[in-house]
Amino acid sequence: MEKLEGNAIVGQSGGPTSAINATLSGVIRGVASCKAIKKLYGMRNGIEGFLQSDIIDLFYLLDNEEELCLLESTPSSALGSCRKKLPSIIEDASLYERIFQILKDCNIRYFFYIGGNDSMDTVSKLSEYSKKCGYEIRIIGIPKTIDNDLVITDHTPGYGSASKYIATAVKEIARDTAAYLCKSVTIVEIMGRDSGWLTAAASLPKYFGDECADLIYLPEVIFSDEEFISSLNNALLKKPNVVVAVSEGIRYPNRRYVGESLQNGRIDSFGHKYLSGAAKKLECLVKEKIGCKSRSLELSLMQRCSSHIASQTDIIESIAIGKYAVECAEKGISGKMVIFKRKDTKDYQIEMSCADASKIANQVKFVPLNYINSQGNNITEECMKYVAPLIQGERSIKYENGIPVHFKIKQ
Repeated sequence: MEKLEGNAIVGQSGGPTSAINATLSGVIRGVASCKAIKKLYGMRNGIEGFLQSDIIDLFYLLDNEEELCLLESTPSSALGSCRKKLPSIIEDASLYERIFQILKDCNIRYFFYIGGNDSMDTVSKLSEYSKKCGYEIRIIGIPKTIDNDLVITDHTPGYGSASKYIATAVKEIARDTAAYLCKSVTIVEIMGRDSGWLTAAASLPKYFGDECADLIYLPEVIFSDEEFISSLNNALLKKPNVVVAVSEGIRYPNRRYVGESLQNGRIDSFGHKYLSGAAKKLECLVKEKIGCKSRSLELSLMQRCSSHIASQTDIIESIAIGKYAVECAEKGISGKMVIFKRKDTKDYQIEMSCADASKIANQVKFVPLNYINSQGNNITEECMKYVAPLIQGERSIKYENGIPVHFKIKQ
């Protein structure tokens, strides 16, 4: 295939993670080795900033090893993020004309977008329009989401680090609550609207023979107040201090979220109901039905921004998949998302490949039912075996004045 010369641009979209900047670093490292790419730009705040021509030059980072290493250990999205979903081409063709005019003005022939479901929808739509308008460009999606809910890929960058934090936090909570003899129930709310991959990580300490959550509830299983109280009573017969992990998206049989009443029907920019309050609702239920000490807490943003406890495996894979995306684009691949495939070997190994972004966008990968126990209140060893390799290894963090040093874009 004839070499396509021109400039490249990269953006970050959706919820930040502890590994999304490592993927950005991977793209930068890949571009540094690609002779066809002459300049590398970054779009501030994803496609939303791109539409405002808010573009910066990332050339100064191409050979700056110290800065790239710092970037790889920094949480959140260094370029900023957005939650903008593009309309269909039929709905607003003028919007796509604007996007491609900016691309042409900057001679951008390589477009890399790091994100989740909605980001892959953007990749798919831009790829489709590029064919319609005849502009030669390679558009590649790079996965990112702590939710681990992208289909086709074995797992997503960011999930391993979030799981490591959750497993550690729940283990520490379990140790703390075990200090007293009085009966108590501690309910930990973990992110996960539709899938329970993150909450499943609360069981990992058990896999290694340590304290963890006693009960685990995922959105994949319909929630029942009666079953919950019954399981709690059984658990309290065995030990005085019970820890419960629940996904924010657990629902009743009528599909109503457990914590929905505490949010007064508020919705976000995508029309999704705000989720927060499941643990608080269950705390009140425990006090009413059992009468023992009960507390609730949300891990909230800490799940995705705690880079000080990031998984080394996650960071290494995130860098690798960013570099691989550039290699794929250089070979002429477009309209795809790069993915992980787990090799069928005794020791954990992955390989990278590509899949159509259109087949990934707007889909959800749920926790398989064989990963959930028959009672629907915990997960199986098979699930723990799947997650465990993703949290391995620790990063060497640079500190100043006792706190971690973070990277900042200079422009």
